[in-house]
Amino acid sequence: MSGHYEAPIREPLIIGHKTYHDITEDIARPIEERAGKLWWISLYAALVLFIYGFGCIAYTIGTGIGAWGLNRTINWGWDITNFVWWVGIGHAGTLISAVLLLFRQRWRMSVNRSAEAMTIFAVVQAAIFPVIHMGRVWVGYWVFPLPNQFGSLWGNFNSPLLWDVFAISTYFSVSTVFWFMGLIPDFAMIRDRAKTPWTRKIYTFLAFGWGGKAKHWQRFEELSLVLAGLATPLVFSVHTTVSFDFATSVIKGWHSTIYPPYFVAGAIFSGFAMVQTLLLIARKVCHLEDYITMYHIEIMNIVIILTGGMVTVAYATEYFIGWYSGSRFEDFTYLSPGAAVGPYWWAFWSLIICNLVIPASFWFKRLRTNIIWTFIVALIINIGMWFERFDIIVINLSRDYLPGSWTMFKPTIIDVGVYLGTIGFFSTLFLLYARTFPVIAQAELKSILKISGETYKAKEGDEHH
Repeated sequence: MSGHYEAPIREPLIIGHKTYHDITEDIARPIEERAGKLWWISLYAALVLFIYGFGCIAYTIGTGIGAWGLNRTINWGWDITNFVWWVGIGHAGTLISAVLLLFRQRWRMSVNRSAEAMTIFAVVQAAIFPVIHMGRVWVGYWVFPLPNQFGSLWGNFNSPLLWDVFAISTYFSVSTVFWFMGLIPDFAMIRDRAKTPWTRKIYTFLAFGWGGKAKHWQRFEELSLVLAGLATPLVFSVHTTVSFDFATSVIKGWHSTIYPPYFVAGAIFSGFAMVQTLLLIARKVCHLEDYITMYHIEIMNIVIILTGGMVTVAYATEYFIGWYSGSRFEDFTYLSPGAAVGPYWWAFWSLIICNLVIPASFWFKRLRTNIIWTFIVALIINIGMWFERFDIIVINLSRDYLPGSWTMFKPTIIDVGVYLGTIGFFSTLFLLYARTFPVIAQAELKSILKISGETYKAKEGDEHH
């Protein structure tokens, strides 16, 4: 039992003097009770955005990508910006679940479930953009190596765009299996509490015959470790591969060896900010303040400080190398003196303020333990990371090697509509998930109740005194 000892000085991960039955009741309540008015308002708002975005996608497919603000110089715009942004948001889920599981970090147990769901839903949004960027989606099967009337069409396996397909699809598959497997004990809990035959049948099917036997738990824990071991390298490989879309090109500002680690750090930075945003909402709406405590929020903010520092170093390196190279073309890249005072100065300074200046406030404990300020900063970071992707793509492309081809990018209402549609789609999926699946892994919480529960820690502290 000595391996399970936890120092009394550590703050409890479960507060409110909970029992095992209390945990079951609290986690099952959002699923079993009727949805509140706030949930319905949020769902209707998300559906409006989703339907509007779906209409913009249908218009794009019917008209062509000329409906977007692209031109001969800037042939990647809002679409690829959004693709990279959504893939980045999907990073934190598997990191929290897999990497922190391997390091036996108990604080992950209250936040991993929602983070995993966020990963899957974000990757779904990201997958939309490459498909519609093809223009003629009805011949999308040409990207597969299938025999056809034109001979054999094979993908260019030297292209990082193809590497993206393999990396992201593998990441999505492993993340989905990892997420669903962790839900099985919770499905069994809902099954055993079901009040209607229809509900019982659904959750019986989803529970895969889970009975809570010792053999079931042994297999569950072994499979968790195996999947965590598979998912950990994927955390680093996926956004590294996405960065190759840029780093292997010869375009100024893109051809950079710092991109792979820089993209990974930025993805974790934005992903943790989105997890923080969703958790603060779920914490309030589902009344989970006893399980998602201020300690969890502070730890998440400390990770944001760490990854934000990595991003800051990468920004400084990019800026310095652009200046030190002496190349006049580098003065038109997204992190350069030219970008700071050029026509996209507003995007440059949005990036700096949102990603460097405002998150630095988390160095002060009083601010990183303030829930309202944490929520505001998390939103600002996601806005800043979107501007980062926008700057990388649009600013670098807008000033080509030939001054005669310099141009500006102006998004259309269709560009904006597709982006808002994916936000609506993501929000709809997350709201439906919160009403049908337990948002916290109750079985994992029960495993640490006697180690990190407020009641037991108080008794342990008294014993030591």
